[in-house]
Amino acid sequence: MEPRQDVMFDWDVQASRRRYPERTLMVFTGRANPELGERIAEKLHLPLGKVMLKTFADGEIYCKYEQSVRGADVFLVQPTSRPVNENLMELLIMIQAAKLASAYRVVAVVPWYGYSRQDKKSRPREPITGRLVADLLEASGVDRVLTMDLHAGQLQGFFQIPVDHMTAIPMLADYFKFKELDQELVVVSPDAGGVKMAKRFADRLGASIAVLTKLRPEHNVARVMHLIGDVQGKTAIMVDDIIDTAGTLCNGAQAIMDAGATQVFAAATHPVLSDPAYDRIAGSVIEELVVTDTIPLRADVNREKIVVLSTAGILADTIQNVFADESVSALFQGENQLF
Repeated sequence: MEPRQDVMFDWDVQASRRRYPERTLMVFTGRANPELGERIAEKLHLPLGKVMLKTFADGEIYCKYEQSVRGADVFLVQPTSRPVNENLMELLIMIQAAKLASAYRVVAVVPWYGYSRQDKKSRPREPITGRLVADLLEASGVDRVLTMDLHAGQLQGFFQIPVDHMTAIPMLADYFKFKELDQELVVVSPDAGGVKMAKRFADRLGASIAVLTKLRPEHNVARVMHLIGDVQGKTAIMVDDIIDTAGTLCNGAQAIMDAGATQVFAAATHPVLSDPAYDRIAGSVIEELVVTDTIPLRADVNREKIVVLSTAGILADTIQNVFADESVSALFQGENQLF
């Protein structure tokens, strides 16, 4: 049976226009993930807005909306993924251009929030760039931010404007539920900080939980130390919010297999997948890595073990509820809370 990826309700855009005749919903996308923007517009039964974006020879970014946005609720789809700084700057410019063009409200749809892992000072003389990005977004004039599976809850507190937090955890868990794996399942958190996410995942599957502990001697370097929990004879599913270089993921999968698991799957919302992640995953003991399309995968790499689920339905339904001034948490039955 194929997994049901669009679990939200469909939306009658014409009925919404009758309810809010004085307001218009418009969706635009930057260049970070245009395919996702197109899928969201399709789910909303709207044409994707027309915007000209180009980069000058010296690297400066130019933006011009090719249709009127006056009085409209403008939703800008732009994850701040690689190249992070260019995509972030492009989003800021798109926000300012929409405000200067008299948009009624500008909402940044940022499925992947760049710089989210620098959310506190771990050492002296370090920046808190998660807060800096929030300040930049507010300074550009954005009215609201929609994001997904933030790395840390305090990121919401960096903003003075509303932040709607979405989650892909139910969708990822349902994928494995529909997969109907034969053996007993155990959900493994890659560290102590991810236990709550793993618990929500496990509750949805009726599975037990295990936790890996790790030592991180430097940035992007991790070494798995111990496995807490019973994985003997079980199918393990490692769950995380982000996969970057895949060092923790692949080392953890091997540790789980060494502890007696029969097979290891993995799931994560944000496939950052910096080099050498793709090669590590391809050569690992992981059977399958399930991710979402918050960040587009590279086309020139081995993606044989990677399955991508679309977040377009989740994002479209959230955009609809924000536009109609209805509850966002109701879409997730309250499961979109970070704590």
